Amino acid sequence: MMKIFRRLSAFVLTAATVLTFSSVPASLVTADVGQPEIYVPALEDVHCTSYCVYDKTTGLNILGLKTDEKIFPASMTKVMTCMLSLEYLDTDEKLTVSEDALKGLGNDSSLMGVLKGEKVKVSELLYGLMLPSGNDAANVLAEGCVDAFFEKFPADGEAVNKDGVNSKYITDTLHDSKENILNFRKIEAFACLMNIRAEKLGCKGTHFTNACGLHDDNHYTTAQDICTMMAAATDNPDFNTLISCPSHVFKATNRHRAEPWSYVKNSNNLLYDPWLASKTANGADSHLAAIIGGKTGTTTQAGKCLTLYTVCKNGHDLMVVVCNVPPAYQFYMTMYVASVTAYGNLSCWKSDPVERVFGTTGDYKSVNAPADQQPQYDGVQKPGEEPADYYPATPTPTPTPTPAPETQEELMAKYPPLVLFVKQNTGVSVTIGVIMLAIIIMNIVLMIRVNNLKRGRVRRVRKSKTK
Repeated sequence: MMKIFRRLSAFVLTAATVLTFSSVPASLVTADVGQPEIYVPALEDVHCTSYCVYDKTTGLNILGLKTDEKIFPASMTKVMTCMLSLEYLDTDEKLTVSEDALKGLGNDSSLMGVLKGEKVKVSELLYGLMLPSGNDAANVLAEGCVDAFFEKFPADGEAVNKDGVNSKYITDTLHDSKENILNFRKIEAFACLMNIRAEKLGCKGTHFTNACGLHDDNHYTTAQDICTMMAAATDNPDFNTLISCPSHVFKATNRHRAEPWSYVKNSNNLLYDPWLASKTANGADSHLAAIIGGKTGTTTQAGKCLTLYTVCKNGHDLMVVVCNVPPAYQFYMTMYVASVTAYGNLSCWKSDPVERVFGTTGDYKSVNAPADQQPQYDGVQKPGEEPADYYPATPTPTPTPTPAPETQEELMAKYPPLVLFVKQNTGVSVTIGVIMLAIIIMNIVLMIRVNNLKRGRVRRVRKSKTK
């Protein structure tokens, strides 16, 4: 009997202990998936051949490292290609992809994906040029520009382009006839248009041989000249629309009949995370209002490159260029550009510390950030917007009334005393219930044990009588 009571006592103690702990609310298990604070490198830790920050508003350089040193531009070339295409071509017209436009574009070329004989709108080719950095799109646009140039500015006419030349300039430069140029040498002809525009803009260290940026030893520029070209290109609102576009889907054509037939994203990472450039390496506010957009570039010889159009909170338009980040450091490309951008905007702000542009770039943590750090407004606003236009009106939500808790008198009138006790003392009630259950089980076990004892006695009596 003592063993039975000891076992039952242990059972009751265990049950009561478990129930006591079960009546205490469990702690919530949480995981911190937030991103730690990220600091950009100091300028002296930026590994590249050259960089430049040019203030378009004042015409002065803010920061620079070897700004006039020769570099290969890779796909930053497409800034010039885009600028000229927007001048010579109607964005609604269609161009036919020629066989020549697709020649020489090997596996190392970034492509839009157009096919021979495909009829594509100029606007689509421009997106294919600036977002996926399509070399095929660059060549198709270049050929279209040359056709338009010869048509609009004939050699025997008086009309000249912005640079003051007509088609005679190309035939003289290439020492060839109009017919041969239009049949076999359109890309070279377009390079002539690129070079004279660079010259007219004051670019002293630039020479182009193609429209897309594939490597050629005679295709080169400088960080300073890229800033100059970028500044000129941003005069066109359509250019700014293209570089600020995060993604695009291509409409169906005669060769790609699906709608849409391709989806592309902008290769400029800072377009998605401009907040990276909101602080310098020591945590100082850079006073960056917005990153409008830019153009990347990569080849083996050029390394990684990027040019950006940014806006400081004092309203100055800043062009940022970082050239030739070597392979060993290309993983840090985005952070390097963010660093140069941050220090450039801070230097600009210090020279004119008056807030004229209202932006939220510093809070625009759209990737891998906690919910309370997500942006409330679009971080890429247009320069010159007034605060009333920029910040949308946020309606004040109507608060949901919280019902007053029932009084003790109301609860007593609503529930029987036992039910009310259980509702208000859940943990105690459950504990009592378990103890009662344990007592019932104990009684059942005792009854079974007593019955077994009685049966044992009867069997022993019977055996003694038999003997």
